[in-house]
Amino acid sequence: MGAGTLALGQLLAGCGGQNQPALSVRLLKGSVPSLVLSQFRKQLGQPAALDFKAEPQLKDLFAQLQAWHRQPAAGDPPKSSSPFQIPLPAAGPIRIPDLVTLGDYWLAKAIQQKLIQPLAPAPLQGWDKLPGRWQMLVKRNESGQIDKNGQVWAAPYRWGTVMIAYRPDKFKSAGLQPPQDWDDLWRPELARLISLPDQAREVIGLTLKKLGKSYNTTELDKVPELKKELLSLHRQVKLYSSDAYLQPLILGDTWLAVGWSSDLLPVLQQEPAIAAAVPQSGTSLWADLWVAPSRAGDSSTGELAHKWVEFCWQPKIAAQLSLQSFAASPVFAGTAAADLPKELEKNHLLLPDAKILDKSEFLHNLPDAAVEQYRSLWREIRLS
Repeated sequence: MGAGTLALGQLLAGCGGQNQPALSVRLLKGSVPSLVLSQFRKQLGQPAALDFKAEPQLKDLFAQLQAWHRQPAAGDPPKSSSPFQIPLPAAGPIRIPDLVTLGDYWLAKAIQQKLIQPLAPAPLQGWDKLPGRWQMLVKRNESGQIDKNGQVWAAPYRWGTVMIAYRPDKFKSAGLQPPQDWDDLWRPELARLISLPDQAREVIGLTLKKLGKSYNTTELDKVPELKKELLSLHRQVKLYSSDAYLQPLILGDTWLAVGWSSDLLPVLQQEPAIAAAVPQSGTSLWADLWVAPSRAGDSSTGELAHKWVEFCWQPKIAAQLSLQSFAASPVFAGTAAADLPKELEKNHLLLPDAKILDKSEFLHNLPDAAVEQYRSLWREIRLS
């Protein structure tokens, strides 16, 4: 799928003339099916130069935003290292894309570093149909903090959860019920059979959730049971990994793994020995967003960029994005099953029940003092 996206992006880039409208997009590999890109060209109904290219990881896209921000703008005089040195002619300015995929985790940093510019939501058809939680996620102040009066800095186009994956055969042979919630991770029968993400916010967060607290708790020292619960969970863990946790589960070296739905849902289609559950008490959420680089100029708020964002929110296209990219469109978040497209209404892993979703949370940017508390506690637990 990712290779198809790249190939189509290169094909589309060569189809336009110099005087045609142009749209340049850098996206996360696999987050937009190639068929959707083809449908967008057909729906435009006019010649256009479309340049869609994929990157393998969100951190690569964030790094590119930083690099583009350092590029001299068109028309800037070339810089020289000495006032007595005649500046050499600079190479032509790099074409900065109109839109880029960014994860919600990176949004605050991108705003703080002035890597992106606000979007104008009023002309975007479909914005008013997004659930309030997804609108609020991208409303930020100049410091990157969520602010109901802030500007709109991004357009969400897909989201997912952190899930529990497990081996049903192992649980059945041991006479255990399948895991359904975070407290199942503390079962004594699972000692040294669990893998967890190598991330303080996720592991401490799920422990807070087990204790009935928020993922975004800022004063960890006021949760007296937390350290004890984390130490107990640490004794259950065979490995911590954010990117190599699936193979041990497939091989049966672990019985349970905590991971991201975008990783797990494709595996569930290929590995019948693996099952998954979205924790009943709620989980952490993530979202992929369209953002406009700050150096992209006026084109980033132009007609084609708006049309692309609006296209992603169309119900039929949103359904394709949800099914083929293994991440749900925000268009369907919290929608009653009876109102969902037929192919989505029974997919409870892709679209969790509204009751679970109401208990789930995006990870917010925390104050520096809170971040240090998480880091300090994480170091203490890992070294114990």
